[in-house]
Amino acid sequence: MSTALINPAVLRSEFRLFRREPGSLFWILLFPALLLGVLGSVPSFREAQDGLGGLRIVDVYVPVCVLVALIMAGVQAMPPTLTGYRENGILRRLSTTPVRPSALLAAQMLVNGVAALASALLTLLVGRLAWDVTLPEQPVGYLLALLLAVLAAISLGAVISARARTTKIATAIGTAVFFPMMFCAGVWVPVQAMPDLLGRIVQCTPFGAAARALDQAAAGDWPGWGHLAVLAAWTAVLSASAARWFRWE
Repeated sequence: MSTALINPAVLRSEFRLFRREPGSLFWILLFPALLLGVLGSVPSFREAQDGLGGLRIVDVYVPVCVLVALIMAGVQAMPPTLTGYRENGILRRLSTTPVRPSALLAAQMLVNGVAALASALLTLLVGRLAWDVTLPEQPVGYLLALLLAVLAAISLGAVISARARTTKIATAIGTAVFFPMMFCAGVWVPVQAMPDLLGRIVQCTPFGAAARALDQAAAGDWPGWGHLAVLAAWTAVLSASAARWFRWE
């Protein structure tokens, strides 16, 4: 994201508005860590599983909970906000001022991206402090995969914002996309525990690839280049589509 698009005043305003939105604060920042806390409180989830290579279920679900925050920010929080700005004429009014509408779009993407990263850090800390989950043994690879996953999530949100004409439609599309993306991230069944064919299909989606990349980096391996390429490709396609379809009015 070019720094020329970032207006400090707009960015500060969007951060203030985000802090005043209890729904976003809870679902993006707190819910993933709370979900991990609930999962870790199940005694059997803290026992090593032969089918998971000796890992515990709570270990496997740390990357999944990290991805939940990204999905919440990308498809649930950002689209209704941006669509509401367009629907209420805010973007049209901005076009007549020195502050360009693109500055508001960039600020929204940055705010939600930073919130998702903060949630990821909180989730990792909860996993480590509460359930003795080992921190990522390949931190550079983990950070790279996480950043690509954030970009993919925000790009997906931008596409939804571009195609939805009203906040109700944005919310409906976001909800329709939300559950398949949660499945691909491994919320119901961890990606590495899926049947071979289903697992290969899921790993072609952005959050399925992200789940495997984060899991590999957490175990100390460099994330598979194929998974990183899937994330980069989805980000490029979604970003180009959002840029093509987005309308300020």
